Amino acid sequence: MALPKDSLNTAYNVTASFVESIPKKERKKYGQFFTSRKTAEFMASLFTINFLKPELRLLDAGAGTGLLTAALVERLRDCGYEGDIVAVCYENDVKVLPTLAENLENLKKTCGIKYEIRIDNYLTSQNFIRADFYKKEAEQFDMIIGNPPYLKIAKDAPEALAMSEVCYGAPNLYFLFWAMGINNLKSGEEMVYIIPRSWTSGAYFERFRKYLFSHCVITNIHIFGSRDKVFDGESVLQETMIIKVKKTRTKPQFIEMSSSETSDFADIKYYQVDYNTIVAPNQFVFLVTSQEEAEILSRVNSLTNTLESDDLRMRTGIIVDFRTREVLRDTGEDGSYPLFYSQHIRNGRVSWPVGREAEYIVTDRIGYLQENTDYLFVKRFTSKEEKRRLQCGIYLKADHSQYKYISTQNKINYIKCDTPEVAYGLYVLLNSTLYDSYYRILNGSTQVNSTEINLMPVPSKEAIRQMGLELIGQELTEQNCDKIVNKWIR
Repeated sequence: MALPKDSLNTAYNVTASFVESIPKKERKKYGQFFTSRKTAEFMASLFTINFLKPELRLLDAGAGTGLLTAALVERLRDCGYEGDIVAVCYENDVKVLPTLAENLENLKKTCGIKYEIRIDNYLTSQNFIRADFYKKEAEQFDMIIGNPPYLKIAKDAPEALAMSEVCYGAPNLYFLFWAMGINNLKSGEEMVYIIPRSWTSGAYFERFRKYLFSHCVITNIHIFGSRDKVFDGESVLQETMIIKVKKTRTKPQFIEMSSSETSDFADIKYYQVDYNTIVAPNQFVFLVTSQEEAEILSRVNSLTNTLESDDLRMRTGIIVDFRTREVLRDTGEDGSYPLFYSQHIRNGRVSWPVGREAEYIVTDRIGYLQENTDYLFVKRFTSKEEKRRLQCGIYLKADHSQYKYISTQNKINYIKCDTPEVAYGLYVLLNSTLYDSYYRILNGSTQVNSTEINLMPVPSKEAIRQMGLELIGQELTEQNCDKIVNKWIR
């Protein structure tokens, strides 16, 4: 038998030739991003090997060229596993099938595996959760490895309808592959996937997270510092992670965390974080990259209130300006009201008007208007390079008391406050280093999601009001907010 290393070398070289032969635009259309060799090796290294099993059944759904299967087979043979290895690879892209077959045939010759290529739709060919007379019980595997397609599909697509229990709206294929993989995993066994981090929070993935944590625990997470070098020759917009889950309800005390700037893993750092720090009671998952971040989570998660429980729910602005041009005005006139944009949030306050276009709205449609009261406004979008993700401005109705109503553009979020003190107190929280850091750990994107903000732990409403009283009369700086927050949240 040839050295297993020869198999991975061959598989990688064949894969590289295939990737170069297919235009990037075409691969992107199907959500295909091919794993780098180093990433494949790292993913394979995460598995625990049961040497007592006479046979190991491996699943690689959406197998592409089979590089992940090759890396895992090499790891098994290098570590001395001498039992039978059966690899099942799903792939329905006809262009990649010859390359996949070539790589698996080489693994058969050099490593003695058995393999099966299934030219089928992995998601619709399985029986997910529901018992079905016409479909057999879910097939079970000892090890599942995957780099699923990253592609959004319609909510009525066959894949979404087949897995409605975990879908909300138009789902992304990557988490449907992951959910089906859990369905196919034997009890007590492990699964390693490389995926975007978008599933970790928010309402969109709530059903999936509930399914995940009702069947599995997380044991390992690897975070990449750079999006650009995770996949060979690819440009990926979403931040990416590698995760290992085990099909058991027994939580480990710690999750093994690691991070590196790029996919060569040369600068990899390892650290352990308490399981309950990473997986919050609301089933949000926090991607911690240091002990300092773990302490931030511990401080905030010790609080028991939320904005929702304090009756301080954050909402998204009302007006989509390009759809409502007929009611927008550049200057004030009889019956007009102020319309606020993110550009009006300046140095902790809301300054209006500032001389931009469409700063007024003229309408009697109540759905376009909101009460002129005290608010905290928060920008919905910031750039990745900006120092702060949470950028807030205090709006006081007394500053524009001549108006019964105001309106907000949908690129800002707002929290309605019953007193100025509460508005100032919310500013103390969201303008603090503590909460900006907390939100960055929670959400890797540049968008401030109101659903996530509403579920963050916060002090009681009365405590928030008291914090606001302390800020009134002081400069609205991050340093002053930090001083107040550090007194109230230890």
